[in-house]
Amino acid sequence: MTVWDDLVGQERVSEQLAAAARDADAFVTAAASDAPPPEASRMTHAWLFTGPPGAGRNQAARAFAAALQCVSPDRALGGVPGCGFCDGCHTALVGTHADVSTVAAVGAEILVKDMRDTVRKSFTAPANGRWQVILVEDAERLNEKSANAVLKAVEEPAPRTVWLLCAPSVEDVLPTIRSRCRHLVLSTPSVEAVADMLVRREGIEPDVAAAVARATQGHVDRARRLATDPAARARRAAVLKLPLRVEDVGGALRAAQELVDAAAEDAKQLAEERDGKETEDLKAALGAAQGGRLPRGTAGAVKDLEDMQKRRRTRTQRDSLDVALADLTSFYRDVLALQLGSRIALANTDAEDALERLARASTPESTLRRIEAIAACGEALDRNVAPLLAVEAMTMALRAG
Repeated sequence: MTVWDDLVGQERVSEQLAAAARDADAFVTAAASDAPPPEASRMTHAWLFTGPPGAGRNQAARAFAAALQCVSPDRALGGVPGCGFCDGCHTALVGTHADVSTVAAVGAEILVKDMRDTVRKSFTAPANGRWQVILVEDAERLNEKSANAVLKAVEEPAPRTVWLLCAPSVEDVLPTIRSRCRHLVLSTPSVEAVADMLVRREGIEPDVAAAVARATQGHVDRARRLATDPAARARRAAVLKLPLRVEDVGGALRAAQELVDAAAEDAKQLAEERDGKETEDLKAALGAAQGGRLPRGTAGAVKDLEDMQKRRRTRTQRDSLDVALADLTSFYRDVLALQLGSRIALANTDAEDALERLARASTPESTLRRIEAIAACGEALDRNVAPLLAVEAMTMALRAG
C-alpha cells in the first residue's frame, strides 16, 4: 500500500505528486553525495491544493509530505518515494513526524499567534536531513496578519522547506500567496470510486458502501464515517426527518433547537475526550504536581490553552451544523429531481417515502427557495450569527416554502 492509495479518484494528481517526489528525492540524494542536482525538476517549494469538500485536499497534501519524508531502502533498487510502510511515511501520515508541521483552524480563523512558531520553524533545517514540510489545512481561514506571515515565508523559503496549502478554491487564498504556489485541482470522486474504497480499505459490505457513497455524493470522509459509525448514521436519519417536522411554527422551532443541541453535544463529547488530557499534559510540562498548584508565572499558558479549546469547541459545533446543512441540501435536491422528473440517481434512497411526499405537496419553486434558505443559514453561520438564530430562521423558511 503506497501513500497514494488514500487519494480516491485523483489519479492525475497522484501522478503529478509522485513525479515531484521522485525529483525531490533525486535532489536530496545529489546533495548528500555532492553531485550536481537535476537540472529540470517538477519539485517546487510551495503547493496549493484546491477542490470541493470531500475531494481529499488534506489527504493529498499529507500523502505528498509522507513521500517527501520516505526513507524506504527499496528506493536504492528502483523503488519510488511514498512506500507507505517506512518510518518516514508512517510518522508523516499519522502526524508525528518531527519535520512535518500541521496548522489547522481551531476557531473561525487561523490567528497570527497560531502561525508564529510554525513560520519560525520553516526557516530551520530539517532534523532528518530531508525536508521541512509545513501543511496548512485551512488556508482559506488565514486572516490578514497570519496570511502576511505565510507570504513572507513563502517568498523567501529555506532551501529544504516545502509549504503545502489546502483551500476550497484558488480565490480563497491571497493572490500574492497563490502566485508563488504550484496549483493542483482535485475533483469530487465518483460514487463508484468511493464505494470501491470502502469495500477494499474498510471491509464494508458492497451494498452498504454503495448506499453511503451515494448518500454523501462522493465525500470520502463522510462516507467513511457513515459506513463505520452508527451514531453518525443516527444523526443523519434525524436530520432527514426535519423537513417533515416544520409544518407548524412550534415544530419548526423545536427542530431548530434539537439540531443545534445535537451539534453542541457533538462538540462537548469531542472536547471531553481531548481537553482534560491536554490540560493535564500542559500542567505536567509546566512542573505542577498532580492536583497541586501551578508554578508562578505559568497561569497565562493555561489560559491560552483554555481559549484555544473554547475556539475549537465552537468550530466543532459549526462543522457538525455544516454536515447537517449538507444533508438537508441533498434531501431537497432529491425532492427537486422528483418534481422535475429528472433521471439523476437519488442520493437519499433510504428516505424515499418522505421525498415523494414533499415532492407531491410542493412546487419546484418552493423547493428552490428552501435550498436557498439552507445556503443562507450557512452564510449566516460564516458571519458568526448565533447558531440557534440562524437555524431557526432556516427552519421557518423551510416551513414557509
